[in-house]
Amino acid sequence: MLRAFEDAEPTVDDDAFVSEMAYLVGDVDVDARASIWPFTCLRGHGTAVEVGPETNVQEFSMLHGAKLGEAVTVGHGAVVDYAEVGNRCLVGMQSAVLKGATVEDNCIVAANAVVPHDQTVPTGHLAYGTPAETRPLTESQLDQIDRIHETYVELAARFRDDGLDVRSRD
Repeated sequence: MLRAFEDAEPTVDDDAFVSEMAYLVGDVDVDARASIWPFTCLRGHGTAVEVGPETNVQEFSMLHGAKLGEAVTVGHGAVVDYAEVGNRCLVGMQSAVLKGATVEDNCIVAANAVVPHDQTVPTGHLAYGTPAETRPLTESQLDQIDRIHETYVELAARFRDDGLDVRSRD
């Protein structure tokens, strides 16, 4: 569902996929070939939610005032709350990136990790634990980011082409 709030309404690129069971409200921008899956909530008020090109936000995730770069995967049940995630990152299932935190480019936030307020995860690092500690990523982990992202770009196009996009119901 796409809903306006006060003076702002979601904008979705024609090549993006937004599930008919997702909720986008207010100042939300979804770029080309991005995908927003069922039972997600993207709420932009005060600070916009920005979803970069080829980024996917998976089921049961919540974004509030979040900025996501290009080729980001936000795993099932993750929360990004008034924080920034750079390009080519994986935010693992059930993890949280909290207000003022920054996840730089080419990073993984492990499943169930919590990146606390104002922490920065440096480029090329894994954030794990609660509160998150970091260490450099391996080449295999960097490749994993690409594999997952590419899978979701292709899958989203198939869902959109099959009429499951929210705009198919207008």
